[in-house]
Amino acid sequence: MEGKEKAPAEPQLKGIVTRLFSEQGFFLQMQPDGTIGGNKDENSDNTLFNLIPVGLRVVAMQGVKAGLYVAMNAEGFLYTSDVFTAECKFKESVFENYYVIYSSTLYRQHESGRAWFLGLNKDGVIMKGNRVKKTKPCSHFVPRPIEVCMYKEPSLHELEEKLLKSSRSPTMNSEERARALEQEEEQQPEDSTEQDGS
Repeated sequence: MEGKEKAPAEPQLKGIVTRLFSEQGFFLQMQPDGTIGGNKDENSDNTLFNLIPVGLRVVAMQGVKAGLYVAMNAEGFLYTSDVFTAECKFKESVFENYYVIYSSTLYRQHESGRAWFLGLNKDGVIMKGNRVKKTKPCSHFVPRPIEVCMYKEPSLHELEEKLLKSSRSPTMNSEERARALEQEEEQQPEDSTEQDGS
């Protein structure tokens, strides 16, 4: 497919711009540097997310301001990525009392098979996915939709292009980001091993 001029993909997916209000009393927010956490200010632009359907009851969450995707890695840590990968897919399920819970589509507990969830603790700090239980308030969100929008499908193929253009690794939270950059400098392999979720 290299010979073809790529026409920009047409927006075909109906998603929403929304705020996600946690039962803990915080809005989920993504700061411009990619840090994810809670914010009590419902008028902050950092609390706006694009919720893009990428499968049956599966969504990608993208910060409107930062333009980064929410992702969960194999350790259960949330991070933000400037490219859409398999780690950016979250299953959206309606729980009791109309709360919505979001779980990683890739990772879960090995022994029990229990899902890993997106969660905020009572201080508005993001939690590790394997510590979050779906029955607890930390995992419960109420979407507060602002508008319906049409999106082009996030593509895993964009990954290769973006990695070629910028050798920047996906942005991660604080020390994780620093650690990843150090490792990247130490071992710069010839062929790119930046495969998602392997």
